[in-house]
Amino acid sequence: MKQPTRRRFLKRSCKAAFAAGAALAASPLAFPGAPGSGERVRVAVIGIRGRGRNHASGFAAIAGAEVAAVCDVDSRLLPEVQAETAAAQKKKPDAVQDFRRLLDDKSIHAISIATPDHWHALATILGCVAGKDVYVEKPCSHNIREGRAMVDAARKLGRVVQHGTQSRSGETFLSAREFLRKGELGRILVAKVINSQLRDDIGRKSEEPVPPGVDYDLWLGPAPKRPFHPNRFHYNWHWHWDYGTGDLGNDSVHPIDYARWMLGVEDPIAVSASGTKLHFRDDQETPDTQHITWEFEGCHLVSELKIWCPYREHGMENGAVFYGENGYMTLSPQGWQVIWKDNKPGARGEPSSRQERHFQNFIDCVRSRAKPNADILEGHLSSRLCHLGNIAMRVGRRLRFDAKTESFIGDEEANRLLGRDPRPGFELPKV
Repeated sequence: MKQPTRRRFLKRSCKAAFAAGAALAASPLAFPGAPGSGERVRVAVIGIRGRGRNHASGFAAIAGAEVAAVCDVDSRLLPEVQAETAAAQKKKPDAVQDFRRLLDDKSIHAISIATPDHWHALATILGCVAGKDVYVEKPCSHNIREGRAMVDAARKLGRVVQHGTQSRSGETFLSAREFLRKGELGRILVAKVINSQLRDDIGRKSEEPVPPGVDYDLWLGPAPKRPFHPNRFHYNWHWHWDYGTGDLGNDSVHPIDYARWMLGVEDPIAVSASGTKLHFRDDQETPDTQHITWEFEGCHLVSELKIWCPYREHGMENGAVFYGENGYMTLSPQGWQVIWKDNKPGARGEPSSRQERHFQNFIDCVRSRAKPNADILEGHLSSRLCHLGNIAMRVGRRLRFDAKTESFIGDEEANRLLGRDPRPGFELPKV
């Protein structure tokens, strides 16, 4: 099959956006790509080395869903995941290296994106333009401008876009939110996000030839053109600013999201941060130690990140603590616990599944056209906090934030980090 050039493909996608937007109507079946009654929801999984492998097994296990294709720029990964998925759902998915082939397939209703962060926005928007619903991993974007473009595309084109902050589908977190809403802890003045875990030193490596079977130009996508480097490729891309957002966007985004959800806040008025590499002496650019304070009206949200720690805080590797006037609550995937101000334990909640319910919620919403539990706007607002924290750390000062314009007040250096110019040929379509 002849592959389209990048520019031709994106130009065609922009034209398709207007046609798709004009076709929207109230009935679910009027939406481009919506499954018919009794039809399986066919999902293509893009990026299959890490989380994408979980996406493939998760969607394959859902009654009424089907993994239609698995896709990765590293073709060496395809046969094994294709075989695993075929065994799980008793039907072999297609194996595709270039995801753009999938966008033209009208039998595919949705795409599930587990690529590196720098591809999330472009793949999501192209999916929306092509009439697909989208499940996109966290953080939803590589920068704030991209995140807002994703929200706008989803709204204008009427697409269901679920963000991969799966705690919003977990009973543990729903029950914790219900307890906090009762107000028994009094006013919550401070919430603290904890990311305390032991990660590996990635060492120091040198540039190498591109491995056989890897479409490295497509992997780079909107990121700047650079030679292939193994410590900027599989997984370790997380620790480089061109592709990732550090562990703030990788792991901390989960408790940041449910802390913001529990607090009921959206727009910070200011952010300050510090961070550096205190432990690792390797190729990582992003910090191994980071402290952030987001100032909201009436409360503060703080984050403490240490990815060199062999021990936990409050028994949590990743979680949040809500400090109220009458006591505090700890919350993580392992459950929640209230401690009153006399240090006596109070109510508690047990752990529950999140991932399976989150995938199911997405499939249900593809059919019903309802808003998913982690709608793209919520994903953007939580991912935005990660980006704000990283920007404040990089410029080294407290920044005042204007939520209406999503920009910093009186700080042009910081504003230059709100987005970036993508590599030519990989620009976001204008919807």
